[in-house]
Amino acid sequence: MKFNFDKYQGTGNDFIMIDDRSAIFPKDNSSIINQLCNRHIGIGADGLILLQNSIKGDFKMRYFNADGNPGSFCGNGGRCAFAFARSLNIVKNKGIFEAVDGLHFAFMKKNNLVSIDMNDVVNFTKNGDSLFLDTGSPHHLELVDDISKINVKEQGAAIRYGEPYLDYGTNVNYIEMLNENTFKIRTYERGVEEETLACGTGAVAAGVGVHYLGLTQSNCINIHALGGVLEIVFTPSPDLYSEIKLLGPAEFIFSGNFEIK
Repeated sequence: MKFNFDKYQGTGNDFIMIDDRSAIFPKDNSSIINQLCNRHIGIGADGLILLQNSIKGDFKMRYFNADGNPGSFCGNGGRCAFAFARSLNIVKNKGIFEAVDGLHFAFMKKNNLVSIDMNDVVNFTKNGDSLFLDTGSPHHLELVDDISKINVKEQGAAIRYGEPYLDYGTNVNYIEMLNENTFKIRTYERGVEEETLACGTGAVAAGVGVHYLGLTQSNCINIHALGGVLEIVFTPSPDLYSEIKLLGPAEFIFSGNFEIK
């Protein structure tokens, strides 16, 4: 069976996008998804996204990690899914899509810049100098003086598989402050098991996290990832961050097809 796909990227996070409104893609076959995401023997991507029909929104986003398993919410993937839906004329410049963590409003701002609304963040756990929070995906934050000196793959993997994350794992983010509203980030992503060029939910965790820790009073944070800049806007209150928006590029790269025998 042949399938068409589009490849999209958001600040270096890249995704295989498949129009699966007919619901015929073998989504339960993790080995096929893993092979498609493999950069040596497949198309190559940080994840695969199925665009499906939804009775709650304009479309449903089904996200799979590069290892082939269903993932939690992906912020950059959500922005790319909206851009993909727009290319299919499912939405215009505004829309609502369904994801594993609920509904998300999105709009195309300009020049392939997509903003999506994120869920409220209500729980924060401090472990020494680190902070844990969930922004649709679980994130561990570490503040560092020089992010360029961090071995993200080695150090991130040790945290991702260590206490207290043995049961479910976590994404790991290293954050360096540049000024009041600008921070650098590097992320080890679970499911990819590598450092990625960006992570949308990680950028949101960083923006909310540095405000929660009192490093900034700004509610508009620029997060500089290896693959580009993401903007995080939110409304803070004690132990609750609401009206969170993730803004960044969502760009088409190429299209193609593959066959599953």
